[in-house]
Amino acid sequence: MSGHSKWSSIKHKKAKKDAQKGKLFSKLARKIAVEAKQGGGDIDKNPGLRLVVEKAQEAGMPKENIKRAIQKGTGELPGVAYEEITCEGYGPAGVALLIEAVSDNKRRTVAEIRHTLSTYNGRMGETGCVSWLFERKGSAVFDKKGVDEDKIMNLAIDVGAEDIREDEITIEIIFPPENFGLVKEKINESKLSPDIFELTMLPQTVIPLEEKEAIQMLKLMDALEEMEEVQNVYANFDISEEIMQKVSIL
Repeated sequence: MSGHSKWSSIKHKKAKKDAQKGKLFSKLARKIAVEAKQGGGDIDKNPGLRLVVEKAQEAGMPKENIKRAIQKGTGELPGVAYEEITCEGYGPAGVALLIEAVSDNKRRTVAEIRHTLSTYNGRMGETGCVSWLFERKGSAVFDKKGVDEDKIMNLAIDVGAEDIREDEITIEIIFPPENFGLVKEKINESKLSPDIFELTMLPQTVIPLEEKEAIQMLKLMDALEEMEEVQNVYANFDISEEIMQKVSIL
């Protein structure tokens, strides 16, 4: 299973635990503030803000928290000045890593990411060293349990999906990022409920990992995701289902 869809499934399972600790809300508030600062506080005129606000609502973030984050971003309320950071590097076995963060202290955050990478047999790379391996795509991941697979296939055809990926547990539809609004509309019409619906970065090639490397890689991904400043981690590893069954990081 490729790094994207497998890690997305793991993140989905971890979401409730993160929310309970308040970490997810903190991450979302940072992203909301940045989107509001860049494109304004009106979700009807700012698609990026609308997307992250919808994620916050789905996670159960209180309306007042969302409102305050928007107002901090637009300057209506005093707040910390956040900026977006993208770090590139390598994990075990040369796995490519693209790390997106939102921070009020770029130097500190980059140093912490560098330290985390080195702790788990990884290293920071230069700007542009791995970003060329990834493409921006839309992704909708569905749990096979209790879902009509024919509906999902029809949805994929209707929205001009570029690819359909599946394993024993999930079905993932890959589509052009510009079709995000259309896909969301069709999902609502079909009354389907994706476990994950997002814009992501998909690797063009993957690196298969043996068990030892897989354990190191998953621990590294987990450590990066635990950082409050980190929003997204994209990687091009591939772990077989057999190895995934042996490894549990939850």
